[in-house]
Amino acid sequence: MNTNTTTDLRAARHPTCVVCSPTCTHGLKLTMTLNGAEAVGSFACDAGYEGYPGMLHGGIISALLDGAMTNCLFLHGHAAVTAELTIRFREPVRLGAPAELRSWITEEGPPVFRLQARLAQAGKTCATARAAFMLPRSDIVGTRVGAA
Repeated sequence: MNTNTTTDLRAARHPTCVVCSPTCTHGLKLTMTLNGAEAVGSFACDAGYEGYPGMLHGGIISALLDGAMTNCLFLHGHAAVTAELTIRFREPVRLGAPAELRSWITEEGPPVFRLQARLAQAGKTCATARAAFMLPRSDIVGTRVGAA
């Protein structure tokens, strides 16, 4: 892809996503850009996303990590869906301070892509993720896809 802020692929395949759509009223509005092979972005961690007092909700953290990896794929010209997601929570993510997100492809080979992501705050890793993404069945031509 030639653009490094958003992609036509994201807009076409994910137009109203609660995590990354700029038009979803109650969405997170995550934006990722390419920095070399990595996708990078940030999230403000506003109080409206609180779980335990003073901390970002774990479901929001999970959604951000998944969205970071999905957008990494979009930025590299692939549209795939999450097939498996593993999150490791290491430190609380505090409200009122921005979190940095990074994601990268570790294995690229249609129909399966493997990625990793990291959410950090003030340089400290707070959560990490590993995931497998798969091309949607409608995009796999002449390939037999087995049951999960």
